[in-house]
Amino acid sequence: MENAETAEVDLALVKKRSLTGVFSLISRSFFVQGIALASNFLLTIFLDPKTFGVFFLVSAFINFFSYFSDVGLAAALIQKREKLDDKDLKTTFTVQQILVLLLLAIIFVISPFVTKWYSLSREGLWLLYALGLSFFFSSLKTIPSILLERNLNFNLLVIPQIVETIIFNLVAVFLAWKGFEITSFTIAVLARGMVGLLVIYLISPWRVGLAFSKDSLKRLLRFGVPYQANTMMAVLKDDLMTIFLGRIIGPVGLGYLGWAKKWAEQPLRFFMDNVSKVAFPAFSRLQDDKQKLTNAVEKSLFFLAFLTFPILVGFSVLASDLVKIIPRYSKWEPAILALYLYAFNSAWATISTPMTNLLNATGNIKKTFKLMVMWLILTWALMPVLGLRLGYNGVAIAASVISLSSVVAVLVARKIVSFNLVNPVLKPLAASLLMGTVIHFLNPGFSSLTASIVFRLFAGGVLYFLFSYLFIGKTLFADIEKVYLEFKRRK
Repeated sequence: MENAETAEVDLALVKKRSLTGVFSLISRSFFVQGIALASNFLLTIFLDPKTFGVFFLVSAFINFFSYFSDVGLAAALIQKREKLDDKDLKTTFTVQQILVLLLLAIIFVISPFVTKWYSLSREGLWLLYALGLSFFFSSLKTIPSILLERNLNFNLLVIPQIVETIIFNLVAVFLAWKGFEITSFTIAVLARGMVGLLVIYLISPWRVGLAFSKDSLKRLLRFGVPYQANTMMAVLKDDLMTIFLGRIIGPVGLGYLGWAKKWAEQPLRFFMDNVSKVAFPAFSRLQDDKQKLTNAVEKSLFFLAFLTFPILVGFSVLASDLVKIIPRYSKWEPAILALYLYAFNSAWATISTPMTNLLNATGNIKKTFKLMVMWLILTWALMPVLGLRLGYNGVAIAASVISLSSVVAVLVARKIVSFNLVNPVLKPLAASLLMGTVIHFLNPGFSSLTASIVFRLFAGGVLYFLFSYLFIGKTLFADIEKVYLEFKRRK
């Protein structure tokens, strides 16, 4: 019998495991995201914008260095058509650990300069060290995670994520409530890293070993290096920009931006991340069957658009009222405009991310790289200039303008697979915008603001399904029924 390290997924199982993988990820995400949302809400009550700004800044700093720890080997193992052998796994593990240890040494050496440059407190420095150590823990989890992801065993892969989310948020909220401020994140990061490492090896055992195969490394780097080059573009575009913006708009402005971006991206973290994690290996397995690949792309787009668009629209309409419910939450009111702009950006990301997944899965890494170069140039051309002129709101304006270039990603991807956009994207968008228009002007006349928001949320949900039915027709319920039946059979 094949073991977990070499077992391959038969093509006939890809569709089923992909769908059940999405269900497994999302059904468990109801619980995890509920905790994350509650935690984020409480943390934004207990902590001030400056504390959040320091956390986002230091996290971006570590994320920037973590890019150099992989050189794309993990993605190459997932994308590889042939079965994995022990040399592939141990070579990847060995190379990654060497890189990680070198990077940690660099972080330790330059940390005094970082502290001085950004005027970080001693607590901020300890957070930097804690995130660096968690970066090391994360590297140790790579091979067990790859074995689960390659075989589309997402029902097991989500378990460490659930445990890590619970630990991090419970520890962070409790310590923030007790007044530990930035140290709340430091302790929570360490607890998350240690517990997550233990859990992943319990559910996906792998005998750690060091080896080096020149042939194996060379073969994996053919895909890994171009893939990692795309990742580098994303790191330069996002994390390095965050580091740069820390000097332009300061920790407080960064805190406002982080708050707006985090809330606007919640639907993406809940739906898109889960679908993307399944889509890349699934698209990779279907790359030789264009018709099945086309159907998979359209289903992914529809699923994301149908669930994400109404949340983004509804949240944007009600955001200005939501921040008024709790008096201590009004400190975030200056970030409302940035929230609207990042919600617009998230709507475009719902479409562009499946496009880059499709290009990567079909081996068109160079095309993805060119897209990433375009986004990198736009980011560095617009964000610093508008940030200097208009502060953190200028950065958010730049993000929304840049998101419009996602049209290019769609055009490039459609040359590879000729998928339809009307049913998967435009119809859910039209239903969402109509719903948003109605609840914007809807005034139930309640004396309680909370009661008014709850009523408008309920009305919005009903209206969205009504408009969706009018645009999509009976196939909407047919698709929902298929999803429900597949969900019941997912085990």
